[in-house]
Amino acid sequence: MHKFNTIIIGAGFGGLCMGIKLRMSGRDDFIILEKAEALGGTWRENTYPGAECDIPSALYSYSFEHNADWEFKWSGQKQILKYQNDTAKKYGLEKHLRFSQGLKSAQFVDGRWRLKTDSGEEYDCQHLITAVGQLHHPSTPQIKGASTFAGEQFHSAKWRHDLDLDHQRIAVIGNAASAVQLIPEIAKCAAQVTVYQRSPNWILPKVDRAYSSLEQRLSIKFPWLARLYRKSLWVVGEFIVLPAIRGRWLARKFVRFLCTRNLKSHIKDVNLQQQLIPDYPVGAKRVLFSDGYYPALGRDNVDLNTHGIDQVVKEGIIDKSGELQEFDQIIYATGFKTNPFLSDMEITGLDDVDLHEHWAQGAFAYYGVSTAGFPNLHMMYGPNTNLGHSSIIIMLEAQADHILRMIGALDQAGKQSLEVVESVEVRFNAELQNDLKKLAFSEVDHSWYIDHGRVTNNWSAGTRHYCRQLKAIDIDDFIMR
Repeated sequence: MHKFNTIIIGAGFGGLCMGIKLRMSGRDDFIILEKAEALGGTWRENTYPGAECDIPSALYSYSFEHNADWEFKWSGQKQILKYQNDTAKKYGLEKHLRFSQGLKSAQFVDGRWRLKTDSGEEYDCQHLITAVGQLHHPSTPQIKGASTFAGEQFHSAKWRHDLDLDHQRIAVIGNAASAVQLIPEIAKCAAQVTVYQRSPNWILPKVDRAYSSLEQRLSIKFPWLARLYRKSLWVVGEFIVLPAIRGRWLARKFVRFLCTRNLKSHIKDVNLQQQLIPDYPVGAKRVLFSDGYYPALGRDNVDLNTHGIDQVVKEGIIDKSGELQEFDQIIYATGFKTNPFLSDMEITGLDDVDLHEHWAQGAFAYYGVSTAGFPNLHMMYGPNTNLGHSSIIIMLEAQADHILRMIGALDQAGKQSLEVVESVEVRFNAELQNDLKKLAFSEVDHSWYIDHGRVTNNWSAGTRHYCRQLKAIDIDDFIMR
């Protein structure tokens, strides 16, 4: 049994941030358990052509660790993964990382957490911090006849780099965040690409470009310039995109105008334009960013199919109009299973209560970090802390700082465990869900934001509001034992 004060689950942006904050506070008695053989989270897993972040690089990075080496305004997967590895090394996290150690179960016993990993190792800790993210369990739809297809088929998150795309007839099922990045890339070499769209998305232009060497040098010499640029990116999300999500008429109209102008500037066919305009409000589903998707749809070798899929057969796909189209490869760009939270872990709290039973009607937590009945369980990127307008890194840093305050308060009180008061958590979530009903997230019946009729993924306000609220939490909201 390996004993530590704190164990972090996951070595993506959240877990690395927590580890760095622990080291900054002088706390070294911790490890980070990672299920894979390397760090990186979603940026280790997703290696499809064109993979990049849909938040500008300067904002999708730690506020305390500026990176002057970003090559583009919106950096690709390799650059982001390099940033994560470089940052982990700089802050001395290498000695704390334990790879190939996926958490199988965790049980709260006598004031401490007892863990078992899928490799058979056992651990014991006072504080358990989950930082596993949501975008790492691929969601592949169950389509009639898929097993009979004679060609190759795979999910975009499990990219087959051994396959040649040149001169291939390729079906891409899905047209959301991953699809709008990979389709322009594969269209350059494939003989034919057919995109199977269930519903269109609102897409803003990225206006991406490379950073100049002068810009990179200035960001190092004058750090305030880098901070000012980061702030300007934050302002766009906080005061333009967020108000649109919150239903502000002018902001929603403006964002819709930008998206529609982006569409019409590349797609001249009026019928195709109509197929690409969503029938739901801006922000109800994830707003996408792309400079290449619409131009790709305008290529001679790219088609859009909106009939829906009836079945897959040996030769290809039959759509609901009855037409058969033959393919060599099928790529599922169908996103991830985001609910239930922490789905592949068995976590048992007080009175042998299972966390998934606790969340049977959809996940909830106090500011997304704590839930009653599970002492010393701290979550990063937990329920209702996802964003539709800004960088999740801002939320992760705020959560790491809050968890440190909780650990410090517990130590100062000379107690062993703390958990949020149930009535406090219930009241908080009732108010949160009431706020969310007024937002665009609640204006559609089905999306990856919703579970059991409740918005379980997203925060209802801005990052500034979340950070202030989290910092102001009263220790009296918790029970110490």
